[in-house]
Amino acid sequence: MKNPSIASLWKAFVEDHPEYSNMQEPPAGYFGATEEVANTCAELAQNGQKKCTSHSLIGLQQRGESLPKIGDLNIVTDFNGYAHCIIRTTKVRLRPFFSISPEYAKLEGEGDGSLEYWKRVHWEYYTQELEPFGKVPRESMIVVCEEFETLYERP
Repeated sequence: MKNPSIASLWKAFVEDHPEYSNMQEPPAGYFGATEEVANTCAELAQNGQKKCTSHSLIGLQQRGESLPKIGDLNIVTDFNGYAHCIIRTTKVRLRPFFSISPEYAKLEGEGDGSLEYWKRVHWEYYTQELEPFGKVPRESMIVVCEEFETLYERP
């Protein structure tokens, strides 16, 4: 069952931004694979510290999901589905894992903001994400680097 906070956040957003009134409620979801990561990332996105997310292209393809597009809106929730904020995609780049820069890792807003931290936690995440498909991460695998801005946060 969808958390009612999602509809109420979207309604409040549209009331404050009527230019979006003809739009359907965007998809809602959380970042990461664990409750701790999802809840932390929701707070980081809500306060504007988290400015990007990093999908594996293989994972998107295996799940039949589309690449993010500039202008996409998403409602960020915590692990339990409680809506925290609305984000808009501002940039999408495809990069090999080995070419992720320290500047990009810092935009992710997690941990200590270092490239080393980013590589460690994302390697762990991609390993878990790809296992059901019989795939493993590689240094050359393509990462979908999605930058976003926080448009609206729960009052």
